[in-house]
Amino acid sequence: MGCRFYLVGPPGSGKRTVSKALSTLTGAALLDNHLANDPIFLAAGVSSDGEVSAEVWELCFAVRKAIRAATLHAPPTLSHIFTNYLTAEEREWRNVDRMRELAAKRGVPFIPVWLTCPLPELERPMLLPERTERLKRRGPARLRELMKGAGNLPAPPDALILDTFMLTPEQSARRIAEYAGLGE
Repeated sequence: MGCRFYLVGPPGSGKRTVSKALSTLTGAALLDNHLANDPIFLAAGVSSDGEVSAEVWELCFAVRKAIRAATLHAPPTLSHIFTNYLTAEEREWRNVDRMRELAAKRGVPFIPVWLTCPLPELERPMLLPERTERLKRRGPARLRELMKGAGNLPAPPDALILDTFMLTPEQSARRIAEYAGLGE
């Protein structure tokens, strides 16, 4: 039986890196948030540091909705990994509820995973060139501003919380798999 993994954490916390290790370990399909965002951002001419208009975000949300709907047609044994950064705004709980509902509709376990990391460690990868290539947020000052303003959505009670500063991506992936009951 498949699982619906939902890895949530701030920019630079290693959501995609941990998800890649989890995908390798479990065979789950990795559907990170940039899969939906990047083609829209690229088509709209949005840079990694550019502001995103409400209209462009709506297009990203439409692509995300289509991706989520497509998972309902997957074989029951296929797991999916979704990633996201959720701000500490009440409306963000809808994203968690949506993932939980889709897992239930598909009849698979929902595995929420909240990634944490100290701010100085989050800042370190902000200037890496691959962040620009993937249209990811860049710049330590912008990250500090985001963390001070929007913050992070707190983990739901059933979430596994991992400090990615303390674990390698492979260790994190193993802990997630064990939490999901997929351990050895």
